[in-house]
Amino acid sequence: MQPVITSLLDTDLYKFTMWQALLHSHPQTQAEYRYVCRNRPAYPLAELLDEVNQALDGLCALRFSAADLEYLAGLRFIKSDFVDFLRLFQFQRAFIEARAEGEDLHIVARGPQVHVMGFEIFVLAIVNELYFRRFDPAAALAEGRRRLAEKIAHVQALAGEPERAHPFEMFDFGLRRRYSGAWQREVVQAFAQHAPRWFKGTSNVLLARDLNLVPIGTMAHEYLQTYQALGVRLRDFQKAALEDWVQEYRGDLGIALTDTVGMDAFLADFDLYFAKLFDGLRHDSGDPVAWGEKALAHYARLRIDAHTKRLVFSDGLNVDKALALYRHFSDRVPLGFGIGTQLTNDMGVAPLNIVMKITRANGQPVAKLSDSPGKTMCDDETYLAYLRQVFNVRPE
Repeated sequence: MQPVITSLLDTDLYKFTMWQALLHSHPQTQAEYRYVCRNRPAYPLAELLDEVNQALDGLCALRFSAADLEYLAGLRFIKSDFVDFLRLFQFQRAFIEARAEGEDLHIVARGPQVHVMGFEIFVLAIVNELYFRRFDPAAALAEGRRRLAEKIAHVQALAGEPERAHPFEMFDFGLRRRYSGAWQREVVQAFAQHAPRWFKGTSNVLLARDLNLVPIGTMAHEYLQTYQALGVRLRDFQKAALEDWVQEYRGDLGIALTDTVGMDAFLADFDLYFAKLFDGLRHDSGDPVAWGEKALAHYARLRIDAHTKRLVFSDGLNVDKALALYRHFSDRVPLGFGIGTQLTNDMGVAPLNIVMKITRANGQPVAKLSDSPGKTMCDDETYLAYLRQVFNVRPE
């Protein structure tokens, strides 16, 4: 079987940034991550089990190369002791299990968080690529290239529009659900070549290095969720997570994720102190216009000039949705748009809606109370009810 993953840099930047922060602040944490497919695939994913296990064997044989470590060490927010940790790091096969139950594929990673948190992006890329290898590649690539050309043309059309207060800036966030690694590289290369005025980087660290682009990313839900199990008062977990982030990065990587327990509960914790220390906010669920208006109103209440901050949108975007949001907000606040599945897996074949999320830390459940129905992932209803009560969040 042709390998799916050949480099440990072929993952999202925010994996490294969260990894470093948790290694420094809570290296003893034990965690569990579970894979889930949220939609109906064209054929049973259980059929991929042998190939998935073979790909996981290959992943666990990889190490960071000297060139990988040199690149990471050159990022100013990556610290030398973390690079030394990565020099020794290797995924442990005993910490991850893939099995079939009926037609479904089940994958669980359990163990020390700093040894299992990195599995997520690789698992999703593996399942996606193996799944789409069974479709006609010629037809998929032909349709993908046609749609890619349309996307680039839509972005290039901005050149004919009047200047706005802030420029349109988009990034590739499409690693997790990409059609294939080769296709993601082709997409990113095409945007970098044909729309460099607007295309500003990729979350994929390998592609950022190879194509001389800016690697993009700060934090994901797992970082904040972990703090639900770290001994702080549950009501204070977001503030504790944000405080540790500030102490770790001291001004770098200043985009905060807002929807671990919903935007309203986040803003209640995002006081003047954090609003001044963080460069901006990232949207990942719920109505993006309503979210943006809440963010701007919050900055206004705190008497912070929104032109000095940034709003980043990353939830289910395509190019046209990003352009619409840009036209709505761009005269009031700097913006960024992370486009995922619709950038790297728009091939005329329905993409998989797969995730691999943290479900437990230190033996207790953790959860995300998303602003979008259906995104909550927790099998402990008692804990979910308690979390909703603490943050005054209504059930979906």
